[in-house]
Amino acid sequence: MSTLTAAPPSPAPAGDVTRLRRAFGSFATGVTVVTAGGASPRGMTANSFTSVSLDPALVLLCVGRDAGMYRSLAEAGTFAVSVLAAGQEDVARYFASSSRPAGARQFDAVDWLPGRSGDAPLIAGAAAHFECEKWRTYDGGDHAVFLGRVLALDEAPEREPLVFHRGRFRQFADRAPEV
Repeated sequence: MSTLTAAPPSPAPAGDVTRLRRAFGSFATGVTVVTAGGASPRGMTANSFTSVSLDPALVLLCVGRDAGMYRSLAEAGTFAVSVLAAGQEDVARYFASSSRPAGARQFDAVDWLPGRSGDAPLIAGAAAHFECEKWRTYDGGDHAVFLGRVLALDEAPEREPLVFHRGRFRQFADRAPEV
C-alpha cells in the first residue's frame, strides 16, 4: 500500500481568478453553442453544460450575468444547445467573439437549422442538439444556472465532439490497442 507524499493542495485565494481559471481548465469539457430565439435570436459558445437527470430529462448550463445571452435566456421560454463536433472550432470561436453582428444576422455566417420544438436556431453539423424548455433558474454567483427540460434531441453518433482543455480546443485521439 502506498502513501501520498505530496503536500495537500493550497487553497486559491478568493481574488486569484487566474489560478482558479487555470485549475478549472484542467477539467476537459465539450463545447456547445447555446441559442435563444425570439425577435432577436442570439447564440453563445459555452462549455459549462451538463446532463442533470434522465427523468425528467434535464440539462444544465451556466451563463455569466454580464453576458448578452443572460438576458435572452432569462426572457426566453425555450433555448437550444448544439454540442459542437470536432472540426467546428471556427463556429465556437465565432460565437465566443463579441464582434459578431447582433440579432438574427449573427446566424448568417454559419449553417444552421430551425428548431422543431422551439424557435432557437440549431447549429448544422453538430454532434448533438438539445431543444429545451426553461425549467428553473438558480443563483450561481456571477453566473446564473439554467436548467432546461429536454423537449427534443438529435444526435450524430458518428461525429466526434469538439473538446476544450487547458485553454485549447482538442479532439479525441484513438488509444493504441493494449498489448
